[in-house]
Amino acid sequence: MRTLILCGGKGTRAYPLTTQVPKPLLEVGERPVLQHVMEIYARQGFTSFVLAAGFKRELIDEFAKTLPSEWEVDVVDTGIETNTGGRIKRCRDRLGETFFATYSDGLADIDLQELHAYHRSHGGTATLTTVPLPSQYGTIVFGDQGRVSSFREKPVLGDHWINGGFFVFHQGAFEHWAGEDLERDVLPALGTAGELFAYEHRGFWKSMDTYKDALELTSLVVEGKGPWTRSGTHTSS
Repeated sequence: MRTLILCGGKGTRAYPLTTQVPKPLLEVGERPVLQHVMEIYARQGFTSFVLAAGFKRELIDEFAKTLPSEWEVDVVDTGIETNTGGRIKRCRDRLGETFFATYSDGLADIDLQELHAYHRSHGGTATLTTVPLPSQYGTIVFGDQGRVSSFREKPVLGDHWINGGFFVFHQGAFEHWAGEDLERDVLPALGTAGELFAYEHRGFWKSMDTYKDALELTSLVVEGKGPWTRSGTHTSS
């Protein structure tokens, strides 16, 4: 079972770091975040990858040469301006009947076997992983009279769920593929067709969108507290 990883964007939210290095190669604990993502899959037995490259593709090519020789890694030039949904579709012929897909900047202690089993159980052609929304702000707890009782530092908002970026697709999903943007076009179209199901992941998840995120993830690595390095060991759903 192959894993497609989206590696082609320009990473504008991580500017100016991404002027010289594509976002997937920005480091977390002295290693590219892309390598951390790939290791989540490799630790659980999935070592066949398609890297959908675009912006600074030649650097992704060079990175791929440093990976373990027992891994199967194809780097595909999907174009500099191609959007996420379009990148997946351009790699369609390199993927099996069922395949994983993910972004190159999201880390989680996700159980991929459990995710795959859930995908097989519902009969649809697409599964996304959904995670509780982590607040970027601290919240205040106060009573009816306005008296503040406590502060919560960046809580997880359990009533709100977002796209966590770990997908399973069947080739049949391409029959309902619409548009170029995975989040705005493709997933809504699959949902409308009744083909998309959500797998709830309640463990660790964090996306490296900014330099600050990279520092926070690096801190976890340095402290030996990177939960994604022990992925597949908890119950998610």
